[in-house]
Amino acid sequence: MRRIYFVFALLLTTTLANGQFSNNALGLRLGAGDGLGTEISFQHKLTDINRIELDLCMLSGNNYTAWSFAGIYQWVWELNGGFNWYAGAGGRLGTWSWDNSYTGHDGGGILLGAVGDIGIEYSFPSGIQLGLDARPEIGLINHGNAFRNNYAFSVRYRF
Repeated sequence: MRRIYFVFALLLTTTLANGQFSNNALGLRLGAGDGLGTEISFQHKLTDINRIELDLCMLSGNNYTAWSFAGIYQWVWELNGGFNWYAGAGGRLGTWSWDNSYTGHDGGGILLGAVGDIGIEYSFPSGIQLGLDARPEIGLINHGNAFRNNYAFSVRYRF
């Protein structure tokens, strides 16, 4: 019976939410934790309560290079006074390579993972959007650790 109440409450919340968010937003997602770091982030509104977020990351150092692309389908709910919270799911695809000049061993390959996303954001009237989110990731192919946590602070411009 609890499950029925939960599903009913979730459907009612989704139906009543009028998700006041912009059609597009572009900016940076400044990642920390087990993620690849800073990403160029783009959000595109699909419906009144749904959007897609696309993030591109590129890393380069003395002994390594990596890039990844994440695509996440999100549900957005309006809280109050410019605040929204959101949750979603998607995937990540990328490549990595490293050179170990000390041991002479090199490595590299592709990575593929399933990601979740949950966060909160605030939109200023000027068009600036600030957000905090958590993005857990389960590695499916060539990912090192099977589970990774990625946290980020985002700054985007809404248009």
